[in-house]
Amino acid sequence: MTSVSALEAFASGNAVRAQDYLGSHAETRDGTAGYVFRVWAPHATAVAVMGDFNDWDQASHPMKLIGDGVWEGFVPGLKRYDSYKYAVTARDGRILAKSDPYAFHAETRPGTASKIYDLGDYQWGDQGWMAARKANPIYQNPLNIYEIHLGSWRRTGEDTFLSYRDIAQYLVPYVKEMGFTHVELLPVSEHPLDASWGYQCTGYFAATSRFGTPDDFMYLVDQLHRAGIGVILDWVPAHFPKDAFGLYEFDGEPCYEYADPRKGEHADWGTRVFDYSRYEVRSFLFSSALFWLEQYHIDGLRVDAVASMLYLDYGRQGGEWCPNMFGGHENLEAVDFLQALNTHIFTAHPDVMMIAEESTAWPRVSHPVGQGGLEGGLGFNLKWNMGWMNDIIHYMKLDPYFRQFNHRDITFSLMYAFSENFVLPLSHDEVVHMKGSFINKMPGTDDEKFPGVRAFYTYMLTHPGKKLLFMGAEFGQFNEWHYEHSLDWHLLKQERHKKLQKFFKSANQFYLANPELWQLDFSWEGFQWICADDNQGNCAAFLRKDKKGQFLLVVCNFSPVHRKGYQVGVPFPGRYELVFNTDDESFGGTGLGDKEPLKTEYIACHGQEQSISIDLPPMSAVIYKCVKKFPPRRKKAELQPAAEPKKAVKRTAKTTTRTRSTKTDAKDKDTPAKPKAAAKKPAAKKPAKPS
Repeated sequence: MTSVSALEAFASGNAVRAQDYLGSHAETRDGTAGYVFRVWAPHATAVAVMGDFNDWDQASHPMKLIGDGVWEGFVPGLKRYDSYKYAVTARDGRILAKSDPYAFHAETRPGTASKIYDLGDYQWGDQGWMAARKANPIYQNPLNIYEIHLGSWRRTGEDTFLSYRDIAQYLVPYVKEMGFTHVELLPVSEHPLDASWGYQCTGYFAATSRFGTPDDFMYLVDQLHRAGIGVILDWVPAHFPKDAFGLYEFDGEPCYEYADPRKGEHADWGTRVFDYSRYEVRSFLFSSALFWLEQYHIDGLRVDAVASMLYLDYGRQGGEWCPNMFGGHENLEAVDFLQALNTHIFTAHPDVMMIAEESTAWPRVSHPVGQGGLEGGLGFNLKWNMGWMNDIIHYMKLDPYFRQFNHRDITFSLMYAFSENFVLPLSHDEVVHMKGSFINKMPGTDDEKFPGVRAFYTYMLTHPGKKLLFMGAEFGQFNEWHYEHSLDWHLLKQERHKKLQKFFKSANQFYLANPELWQLDFSWEGFQWICADDNQGNCAAFLRKDKKGQFLLVVCNFSPVHRKGYQVGVPFPGRYELVFNTDDESFGGTGLGDKEPLKTEYIACHGQEQSISIDLPPMSAVIYKCVKKFPPRRKKAELQPAAEPKKAVKRTAKTTTRTRSTKTDAKDKDTPAKPKAAAKKPAAKKPAKPS
């Protein structure tokens, strides 16, 4: 693409790889090697490049305006890792020191300068993964995500960061062994404040230097891919921080953000909102999204805070926001931006994931764009199910006695489970700010919490939808997550935590091995309620099915009561075998539950003609599989012996001669019908009451 066409595409909002033109790039001019710099600063009266190479002189390397607010300058003799910034002169005369919005590398905080870095040298070895990804869309495949904050998953003995390459050494075998299919990384785009966890970023094209170089991050992704593990990245197009060196009023005035503070400010977060109506901003964000997918082989982006983008009144009181052209509170420009973003992404890479973290009931978030506008889908292909997450966490925190009055918390999600392509998240947001860790949400003593974790995680794995779990839950970390410290890996020296980790490993492997749990996640064809209304028992039972009609029977008991002889209806007569039991002794359970396969009884239950009587351990989830089907029971009429055929009757001349069938003609007065003996009705069995 020529400079003219690249500039036109950027200025018209159609650039999707603007970083190839803007930013710093190696170039030779008049036989002299150096770097060309281009930056968008539409309100500036002057721009210059300053850095280590000129002792941060604000005037020695001026740039010239080449059109549409873009400035260009060439500096000879530069090399990789040289630090630089732009000296931007505002219309009011201030000179601002700004980092490069398109830089590929940056100083490690507290430094804020950009660094020269050429991409393209890394030799990838994940060709097999990329080919398999293209051939296996995620919709009918397992997706079990392990959510990670790289700065606190594991640290050195001195409690300092590991490098990307060191993280790969520990993370890759661990995730593989634990049976997760993907990792999701909290934002790795450069950010100044550790406490923001990466969600207030300043470098939309720069992998954070906290853990190493861009090539080091590529190595981490590459190693995960080679091990068969996908990588999802959190990405934040909703807002950015007000750090003076960043995007904030880049040329002295609102530039990347809305000028109207009623649209351009998130006061609660202390951030600015991107101006989705501005073509250059759209080009910037389109390009950033594709950059991570293409340059770093990322398999999907989880788009943060989508709700804050969609609503003009998000986090604002009356009088603090302005309605759209129709008088509504929808941000029409953000809707159009998201639809265009997803169209660009899936046109280029139909095999990736675009996951919306959207916390409201906005319709058709994970539906195709279609006709566009408010009537069309937003174009994501997955959406976090925040409603399910809130309900299940509310339920699990209750004392079991009070769960009977809140039974809808575990059943209501099926009212809308197939309206979107959902991911069920138990995420980082639920284990911070005094919310407690996953295991500490459970009521009771410490020993009573462990079976609760096992039961609820199994319920999550068997509920329709893809899955996500935040790090630390898999071995029962008691402390809340602290971004500034490592997870409490020392807990694995205790037997109960080691057994809980074994449970998570086994549960994940069971999930992977059974397509009934993931092949039809987004359709009623993959789910059937057996019992949704046993609120007094805190129990629920349902089927999960695959495309061939094979099914698993899941029974959850969220009470501390052992239910011996619990009757559960099943769809077919046969022999049912317990194939997964959260109360297994190897997981730290009591060892209760059925040890031998169960034969169905012709006891009607839960709307089924036959049922099984199971040993349901306290605070557990059990899964059964029909290992042998029996022929269906014959109906009453089928059980009656067939009458012997009658001989032909010779008629007189007044009648015709005909052969009688086994049925007697009631109208024939010469041979009246004889009453048949009634078949003996078998005595009905009474269903066993649950203990």
